Amino acid sequence: MIEPGKNIAIKVPLHKWEETVAYYRDRVGLKVAKELKNSIGFSFGNMTLWIDRVERQSQVDIWLELFTDDPDKAIETLGSPVRDELEPLDDVKGHWTSDPAGVILLVRNE
Repeated sequence: MIEPGKNIAIKVPLHKWEETVAYYRDRVGLKVAKELKNSIGFSFGNMTLWIDRVERQSQVDIWLELFTDDPDKAIETLGSPVRDELEPLDDVKGHWTSDPAGVILLVRNE
């Protein structure tokens, strides 16, 4: 079974990052939940919406998190390519992949 995760990430080019953060903070009114060097996480219902500053990117990407008991089987079920080169997974058991439209998905064990 595959379920929604707790994180949504908007990967934003450097030149749009401050404006995008201000938009979600000041206009949408989301509360800052966590601040990191290159990311700000906003409370977004039961989820965290991360606005990530990406140095070498020209356009915005949306990245979603999915939970499953068996990430390998989920990747097989989805029929999606493994894209683990995108970002280090560190201690996360799972895989990066993408949907047919190119949206990046982290399919992981909770």
